[in-house]
Amino acid sequence: MPLLPDLSAWLTEAAAKHEVPGAAVAVGVGDDLAEAATGVLNRDTGVETTPASLFQIGSAGKVWTAALVMQLADDGLIELDQPVRRYLPDFAVASARAAETVTVRQLLLHTGGFDGDVFEDTGRGDDALDRYLAILHDKAGQVFPPGTHFSYCNSGYSVLGALVARLRGATWETVTRERLVEPLGMRHTALFAEEAILFRAAAGHVRGEVVPRWQFPRSIGPAGGAPAVAPRDLVRLGRMFLAGGTASDGTRLLSADAVTAMTSPQLTLPGVAERGARQRGLGPVLFDWDGTPAYGHDGDTIGQATLWRVVPGHDLVIAVGANSASSTGLFDDLLDAIVAEVTGRTVPARPTPPVTPPRPGPQRYAGRYEFPLAVYDVVATDSGFDVTSQARGIAAALDENPATDAYVHLSGSTYITAEPVDGSHSTLTFLDDGRYLYGGRVAARVSGALPGPRSQPVPQARRA
Repeated sequence: MPLLPDLSAWLTEAAAKHEVPGAAVAVGVGDDLAEAATGVLNRDTGVETTPASLFQIGSAGKVWTAALVMQLADDGLIELDQPVRRYLPDFAVASARAAETVTVRQLLLHTGGFDGDVFEDTGRGDDALDRYLAILHDKAGQVFPPGTHFSYCNSGYSVLGALVARLRGATWETVTRERLVEPLGMRHTALFAEEAILFRAAAGHVRGEVVPRWQFPRSIGPAGGAPAVAPRDLVRLGRMFLAGGTASDGTRLLSADAVTAMTSPQLTLPGVAERGARQRGLGPVLFDWDGTPAYGHDGDTIGQATLWRVVPGHDLVIAVGANSASSTGLFDDLLDAIVAEVTGRTVPARPTPPVTPPRPGPQRYAGRYEFPLAVYDVVATDSGFDVTSQARGIAAALDENPATDAYVHLSGSTYITAEPVDGSHSTLTFLDDGRYLYGGRVAARVSGALPGPRSQPVPQARRA
């Protein structure tokens, strides 16, 4: 009997239900592989999706950069707890003290504390990452002291990519191809747009329309802005981790100790777990599904998204690519079906508002919070908070602006939207008694009340 005979039906049904134009999935169990595809890669051209089609994997590519960094550690070229500046003397952020002390491990764990969404385009040349390093001094303000909080940091992974390139004496793309892509036999992978056109490559869609922009700047490549990959190649990557760091031909790419460090708990995430995501390793997110451990990473680019999961106890790898900015529902439905069928386990549901009566939001949490991609204005109400979010920077082109959502208490200092947003409920967590607001990224509190003549400023944390 073939592996997962209903996989194609599950994918087609989920894509139709969630209005995703096209998607592909690959599932590896041991040496067996099941694949399926549905829909079109581009609504304007009508090109059909196939299992070999390429989708931009976004931040799932951070695991690639983390693996390249761990190879440096395996080769004795770096120590994870040494300052980044020991290996990259020209590394600098707005805070001179932070620049001197932030470590390689802290960048791997997103705890460097500086602005994580510097998407500056520094050109297509091989010096793109060096030029990116040069602008961080002015662009990367310090939100909190290094090592004190988790805040998702694309900028930090671009720095790690520069570290890899500098110590290997080549570009990040060349190192990635020579030390990951080629040894793993990943034949459906592109790192540049001019490589992707040799394959069937997905176009991004936002609100059902094709997005004219296809790829992030080269400076964001190590953070996941470059790779476009067929799901089957992500299964190859997962199998390398399951094999303790070796490729299918026996080539060792990572030491067993490096794989353990990447896939074992290094920090606990703030707030409430989303679908079992409670901790992080050195690169991957760690999940607990009804007592079954798993690891992986999601990724989003402009109108495309990827899910990648590895379940070591069942020798299982799942990879899904989709060409819609609203792919969460498809991923949830497909993941639930695959995990239940292969493992008999249940993936935890996303958090939902409690049935208990709402209670007033503490006034001390009210105020304005900001980070490079958004500003949040938080107003206490009798049932929790009204939070008005104003996207800015690259996010402003993708979000409706501004949007106000009612949040009710969920647990501790975590609040959840009273109504679903794009099919699921979002959470926000107040940290340090309201000095920061966490929703994947940490936003620093910049005023004690909504802007106005009577607002009371609080100390800013942009430059430590």
